[in-house]
Amino acid sequence: MKKALWLILSIACVTGLMAGRRPDRKLMIEQMVLVNERFMAQHPVAGDSIRINGVRPSNIWTRSVYMEGLLALNEVAPQPRYVEYAMDWAVANLWGFRGGSHTRNADNQCCAQVYIDLYRLHEDAQVLGNTERMLNNVVNSTERGDWSWIDALQMAMPVYAKMGVVKQDIRYFRTMRELYGYTRDCAGQVGLFNTIDGLWWRDADFIPPYKEPNGKNCYWSRGNGWVMAALARTIDEMERAEDLFVGGEKQEIADIKKLLTDDFLAMAFSVKKCQRSDGFWNCSLTDEFHYGGPETTGTALFLYGMAWGMRNGVLSDDVFGEPALKAWNALMHDAVHPDGFLGYVQGTGKEPKDGQPVGYDSKPDFEDFAIGCYLLAGAEMIKFLTQ
Repeated sequence: MKKALWLILSIACVTGLMAGRRPDRKLMIEQMVLVNERFMAQHPVAGDSIRINGVRPSNIWTRSVYMEGLLALNEVAPQPRYVEYAMDWAVANLWGFRGGSHTRNADNQCCAQVYIDLYRLHEDAQVLGNTERMLNNVVNSTERGDWSWIDALQMAMPVYAKMGVVKQDIRYFRTMRELYGYTRDCAGQVGLFNTIDGLWWRDADFIPPYKEPNGKNCYWSRGNGWVMAALARTIDEMERAEDLFVGGEKQEIADIKKLLTDDFLAMAFSVKKCQRSDGFWNCSLTDEFHYGGPETTGTALFLYGMAWGMRNGVLSDDVFGEPALKAWNALMHDAVHPDGFLGYVQGTGKEPKDGQPVGYDSKPDFEDFAIGCYLLAGAEMIKFLTQ
């Protein structure tokens, strides 16, 4: 009875909050399709090499994040050609990795998230051979210091959780917990998660005494966005895993899930405090004058995390509904051009000064990952608003 009352009050609260300002689902999908169509038209062959500042295979992290977003779009606006495009990309890359199946670089492992999601749609065990070999290479070793920068969490952590669910093998979860623990508590000698601020230093280079020009700790927007998205995507898999294990292994899953959920909650409240009045977040979360101004990728990733958290009952609608709505309206009305180009995207880098200038018309070095972030955010917002 109490749970039902809470649900009624929660729905009433968020409905009242968004009355008259709730985004129209049809318009949301139309705009997401517009952004995606522009990209697919420019890249008609999914597996073609990426020729930006050199030649790279198309299974690098930037394109992998785009594919994550494409499959998310397919969940709310299904089109067979979306899955076909992702399948063509995977096949062109032989379901493999830059650096081969022995790579331990998290950026190279990101594509496995898409491989596993495609497997779930088609259940062809052969397509996961390279992914299983790559992960087992890490699982069977004793080294756990791979993730020394926070972007790595989004690139690789969900891969272990997804494979742990697919194989129903606790070893993948244990290894993931150890790798995450290194990033959180040991990298840079003190760990990259500042539990006091509820935010993450990007890597050891930004741990104090490094400061922003205003004297505050430096927390990079997109880096923290990667972590928030990684936690959401991984907790999602932990929930699937809870019904797959029994006894002590089931308790291990519960303990890992609690750790990740506690960190997610701490982040969410800290990130909320950093939001701009226009709905965006700055490149720097603590210094609005250090390359200040709207930034799309961090904003999209924070929105993705908030929408996921509310939809799954991890975050309160009445606390996070307003920030989420402001963020989506900012992306929808201010970032997207009439032709589907995304503005205010910071290019690749690792801190506020990289990939500058960031403006409405500025073109980043890589835009594929930004489109992926935007599609992930939009799809999750639609799921939240329509559930």
